[in-house]
Amino acid sequence: MTMTTANETANGNGVAMVFGGSRGIGAAIARRLAREGYDVALTYVSRPDDAAAVAADIEALGRRALAIRADSADAAALQQAVEQATERFGPLDLAVVNAGVLALGTLAELRLEDLDRMLAVNVRGVFVAIQASAARMKDGGRIITIGSNTAVRTGTPIGAAYAMTKAAVAALVKGVALDLAPRRITVNNVQPGPTETDMTADHHALILPMVPLRRLAEPDEVAGMVAYLASAEAGFVTGASLTIDGGFVL
Repeated sequence: MTMTTANETANGNGVAMVFGGSRGIGAAIARRLAREGYDVALTYVSRPDDAAAVAADIEALGRRALAIRADSADAAALQQAVEQATERFGPLDLAVVNAGVLALGTLAELRLEDLDRMLAVNVRGVFVAIQASAARMKDGGRIITIGSNTAVRTGTPIGAAYAMTKAAVAALVKGVALDLAPRRITVNNVQPGPTETDMTADHHALILPMVPLRRLAEPDEVAGMVAYLASAEAGFVTGASLTIDGGFVL
């Protein structure tokens, strides 16, 4: 069996893939992993300029980068993205599944097409990304999903469907952690609370009163949690959902 060590990553031998790595939390994760010594492949759906900028930042750090257009609602596109990344860089040491979409609305308001899109990206897309990554990952690797603290506490009536998709991710991680344990691949879920991204830009007034620390997280703070789970120190953590939300769910 092959197992990635902390020294291998420090020497620049780690290969990471970030699904949804062109903006916000995903971009912060991609850059942080490059600083940790990983070559990084990242997927994006739109705004190739943002993806190219993240790739340029990674290369400026002396790491290799590859930006791949792949809609996380398209299983074939995700599978092909993993194939393309591993053909370029070799087997994965780490996969971070960050891609997600948000649609808000009460039970009466939420359109079924919005629900279907969230299920396709936030649930089915996460499963496919994990499945494809695990097939091309070294034994001893790491898989990290980016869920949401809404899996623990929805907070508002307009977020029920989104929360459902993120609760599904938390449940999936537990089962997949057992599935991949014989290969010593750890599988964990980071659950950010409100974070300074495009997704939350229009909801500050609604969100801030719910956060005891009275601020939103910075994407780099979430990236730090991911870096910990990818590190040697977290080698005995698997099947966990770690919440980083300023006390929102307390």
